[in-house]
Amino acid sequence: MMMQPDDKFVQAVTEDNELDQDIERLCSSKAEEFKLLGYDAVNGKDIWLCVSDKYSKIGTPQLHEMVNDILSLKVTQYMNWITMRMYKGL
Repeated sequence: MMMQPDDKFVQAVTEDNELDQDIERLCSSKAEEFKLLGYDAVNGKDIWLCVSDKYSKIGTPQLHEMVNDILSLKVTQYMNWITMRMYKGL
């Protein structure tokens, strides 16, 4: 059976949704790590906002770079990002 153009679109959307869910789980995992270190107010959304902040300047990276950015995020980097947002009034 041959795939129709709509089938390819649905497949691409499904793959994007799965990728979004995987990224969300990674960010939540990193937030849990920070909570174990005593930073209770951190959540997955904050982790993603911190990591993706630089993507507005450099563009969307490849998947392995995104995963690396999330998993290698340090508390000091996150706290610096939070501090800068407070200074900017965001």
